[in-house]
This record gives sequence, C-alpha cells and structure tokens, in this order.
Amino acid sequence: MTDRFAARPVADTQVDWDLLQSGVRQANIPSLLMVLHQMTGDGKWLAAPYAPARSPGLDDNDSGQLPEAIQDEIRDAALKAISDWLGGQDLKLARPDNSHLAEMLSVAMTENVPEEYGDVIAAGMSLEADEPKLPESLRDKTALVIGGGISGICAGIELQRMGVKYTVLEKNDDFGGTWFENRYPGCGVDTPALTYTFSCRPNDWSMHFPLRDEIESYLLDTAKQFGLYNNARFNTHVHAARWKEETCKWEVTIETAGGDTELLYADYLFSAVGILNIPKYPHIDGLDEFEGDVYHTSRWPEDATMTGKRVAVVGNGASGMQVAPAIADQVEKLTLFARSKQWAAPFPQFRKRIPDGVRYLMKVVPLYRAWAEQRLSWTFNDRVHGTLFRDPEWDHPERSVNAINDGHRRAFTRYVEQELAERPELIKDVLPDYPPFAKRMLLDNGWYRTLKKPNVKLIPEHLARVEGRKLYSSSGEMIEADIIILATGFQTTRVLGSYEIVGRDGKVLSEFWGEDNAEAYLGTLVPDFPNFFILLGPNVGSGHGGSMIRNIENQMHFAGKVVEEAAAAGAATVEVKADVYHEYNRRIDEEHEKLVWTHPGTENWYRNSSGRVIAITPWRNDAFWRMTRKPKREDLEFGLISNNLAALEKVG
Repeated sequence: MTDRFAARPVADTQVDWDLLQSGVRQANIPSLLMVLHQMTGDGKWLAAPYAPARSPGLDDNDSGQLPEAIQDEIRDAALKAISDWLGGQDLKLARPDNSHLAEMLSVAMTENVPEEYGDVIAAGMSLEADEPKLPESLRDKTALVIGGGISGICAGIELQRMGVKYTVLEKNDDFGGTWFENRYPGCGVDTPALTYTFSCRPNDWSMHFPLRDEIESYLLDTAKQFGLYNNARFNTHVHAARWKEETCKWEVTIETAGGDTELLYADYLFSAVGILNIPKYPHIDGLDEFEGDVYHTSRWPEDATMTGKRVAVVGNGASGMQVAPAIADQVEKLTLFARSKQWAAPFPQFRKRIPDGVRYLMKVVPLYRAWAEQRLSWTFNDRVHGTLFRDPEWDHPERSVNAINDGHRRAFTRYVEQELAERPELIKDVLPDYPPFAKRMLLDNGWYRTLKKPNVKLIPEHLARVEGRKLYSSSGEMIEADIIILATGFQTTRVLGSYEIVGRDGKVLSEFWGEDNAEAYLGTLVPDFPNFFILLGPNVGSGHGGSMIRNIENQMHFAGKVVEEAAAAGAATVEVKADVYHEYNRRIDEEHEKLVWTHPGTENWYRNSSGRVIAITPWRNDAFWRMTRKPKREDLEFGLISNNLAALEKVG
C-alpha cells in the first residue's frame, strides 16, 4: 500500500524526544539519508557531500565514512524532518518509482544495485497495490498444514487471509519448528534480525542477530497474534498422506497425542516440515556403547550441564561454531573433531544489542526501519550473488572461481591469520583449500578465539571409534571424554523424509524422487500430486546468504495464487504439468553447474550422493520473487469434477 508510511505510530505529543534524539544520533547514516530524501523530497541528500562512501570493513557502515561535521548535519536535518513529519507534514516523496528505489539503494550501499531490483524493494517496503478480491468459493475449501515451524506459521497466516479453513499438525507441543527443537548453548541466527522477520509482523528485536530464545518467543507471539493456536493440533505425528481420486481430497493418517490413529481429510495439503528436521547422526564405531552422554545439538536435553566436564564436539559447521565458544569456559577440557575446514567471516555485530534509542526510532519512524532492512537485505542476500559464477578462463580454479572470489579468499585468509597470530600452527588445520562460498559461509562467533584457549584442543580429523570413554581419531589419536556433542546437522537431501506421500495412481513420492534426489517446480509443485504444496522444498534455500523467511513467503504467496486460480476456474484440482516441471529442474541444474558450490572436489550439505544440488537455489532473490508473483495458467493442469462426482476431466 502506497500510504504505509503516512500513518504516525506515535502522536507527536506522546513522543519521548530524548530517546528519539538518542536514536537519531546512533542511527545508520546511509539509512537516515534515504529517510531524509523521502521526507524532504530534496535530491541533495543522495549526492556529495552527503552520499556515503564504501566501508573498508564488513560492518553496517553506520558512519557512511563521512566527516563528523557532515554526519552531524545529516542527523540534525533528519531530526527536524522527523519532527515535522510527526507534527503532521506529509512525506514529500511518499512513493518513489521502482527505478528510483533502486537508485536510492545504490547510494545507500555505495555500489550499483540493478534497476530491476526496485521491484523487490517496493515489495519489501509494502509499497505494492492492494490484493484483489478473493474468490468466494475459497471459503468452502479446507487445508491441512504439516509442520508448525516458520513455514507452517507462514502457511497458516496466508490461508487465514484467504478464508480457507485449515488445521496445522505439529509433532511437538508448540509452534517454532527448528527453533523449538534446537536449544543448545549459543544457538542463534546468522541472518540479521530485521530480515529474519515475517513481512506482516515487524518486531522490536533486542539484538542485531538474536539468539534462539528471542526468536522462539517471536514465532510463538506471531502465532498467537494471528490466532493460529485456534487451528492447531500439537503432539500429532503424521505418518502418511494419500490422494483420494474419488473425492479429490487428501487423506492424512495421524497419530494423536493420546496414541490413537485418526484419518483427516482436506482439499489441499501443505507440507511445511522443512529441511532442518531430521537429525544427521554420523556412523562412529562404538558410539552406542559410549559410557558418557551423547547429545545431538537438535535434541539438547534441558538438564544438560557442561561444568567441569571433558567434552568432545563432533563437527564444525554452523551449530558446532556456535556451541563450542558458548561452552568453552565452562568445561574442564574441550576437544573439537573438525575434519572439514570452514570459511568464517568476521562478525562485528556478534552479541551486540540494538541501542534503545535506535529501537525507538524504528518504532516511531517505520520508514527508517524499512530502509535499514533493505540495506541488510541487499548485503546479506544478493550483493554477492554475481561473484559466485565459475569463470572458465580463470587461471587458479584450484583455489577460487574468479578474480573477485579470489579477492574474497585473500580477505578471509588475512582474517584467519590475524585471529590466530598467537597460534600460527593452527592455521594449516583451519584454512580451507576450496573457494569461499563453496559451502555456506559461516560467521565467526568467537570460533578462532576459542581455538586459542588453553583447555581447547583441535583435532582436524573425524572421530573414528569410541571405546568406553576413550575417543579415537582417524589417525589413532586418543582423548577421553564425559560428553560427546554431535554438531552434525540434518539430512537436508531427504526432503519430506518424515512421512509417506502417495499421489495419483498410487505414485509414492519417495520412489518417484529416489532416496535423495528431490525436485519440485519452484520448489513447490510436483506432477501427479494434485493440490499438494511443498514449503521450503528442494532448491529453495539460499546458498549465497539471506533470510529463509522471504523465500518461504514467496512460495506461500505463489501457492495461494495457485489455489485462487483453481477456485476462480471452478476446478477441484490443480498441479504442475510434467513437461513444465522437468524443464524447470533442467534449468535449475544448468544454472547450478555455473556456480561455486558445484566446484570440482567441493563437498557441502547442498548436494546429494550423486553431486546434484538439492537444498539451495541458483537464482538471485529478486528473480525468485518474480517467478512466484503470479502462476502461469499454461504451466498448470486443472481438474473439473462432473455433476455426479465420478470422473475427473482434466482441462488445460
């Protein structure tokens, strides 16, 4: 809506001016400049001497690299413009056109942002036109949503908006999904808080990168605010879903909280189980007979205590890099079995709180929050995408994929060398020999500082076998431990592996895909599985960074539009055409072959046993956003039921 920023959340008579002034004084200069430009309509704020310069580091460039006097002038002008706006003055530039939005973000980021990116900026700032009226027939439709994590919450909100009767089926005793299950020390998000937020419910985050408890509270509060608890069944396990051709409904077999088996029926089925769902347990000889405790990070017991214990952590991916620094000072001895080497970027915002004044500024002036979010979205989403393509003419493919990627390698290498300057013998054991971004880039949560602690030992090998309390590495090195922590992630290529799905003519999805070769049109639709939608399905995650929530919202928007198209056509069923499905996945594979994560010799959790990329998308985020705006009717197959509810007539 174009008037989103016209309303004042707080009357000027109720404003805490001291707190607001504090916020403006600590605010991000590039974001303030965008606010100033829109509030005053004056183009001078986008040009010298006010336009920011590029930051030499990886921080948010809060100063814009401008002289103090210029910064003060900007902050003074912003405070006056905000005061005038709160006093009733309208925005002089309430709705910049999309190309101008891209120009503004280019100034704020001190680099070129493609003109077409303005479309996704407008959508992210809710500047798009109102949604059209929904078909009345939707109110007669029903849906089942399997999973109550972020995808399930997103589905519930959208189905509720559409007027579709729905039920969320969740195996745990509350909403939250992966944030309900992962409770290990140090657990948090590696995406900025402003982008890890539902677009329909902004949040007053306390930290730039919040920890697990704050994220879970936000998800549960969102579910409450939208009334999702009234449509949810917890402690409910889904065992199977079967398409019933004679009624054009899905039959879902569940085990209730009381242990009974029950059959549920619905017109539409949404799978929202995600890919961070089934823990991955490594094969380690003797692990089952370990005399101490074994914890997978996603199954962390509430009564676990690390104090004074000898602890071994297996794995150094995202969860390993979070849990190890969090417990290092509590344990007697910490041993890290880290066979793989990971690129970890500097993390200047680690554990940093958002100043109270800046939080208040975002509350009182939503336009500031919107621009701060757009800057972070570009930084952590698509900024790096163009640098990840493999250059066939590049002279050093053994270490990088192109000249810019080689520059990233040099920068990250310098960072590792600086962090381990006091322990240079560790560098060879942690510095990767593959290109940056070939695996998901991690953020340094204090990992390198932890390696230098006197009670920490790094073994750059895998844990091969366990005998009693003795742990042996692949080379035979032995240590003793009281606790083993498995920071080994999830079975990300076993998409929808937690229950059986049977489509038309008895087609079993796991057999159609094979054990680890999932495919779906836009990560969402599969032929011969009518009225079935996968959220956070294959090739939807973002390998080049960014918020999962945005892609899930894009998928659910698309799914909702498909349901609306079917309702408007009077169709009982809808599915993707087989040729469209196969062509889309051919394009997916073709694009992935051009990118860094298919670099020869690279291993990552994105790829299946044959090397095909399953988990992540090759597309830039704004490209996927465009693909999911409106379904193409010619890509879909609709089914109409005859008057006697017998034969299903397919129409294109």
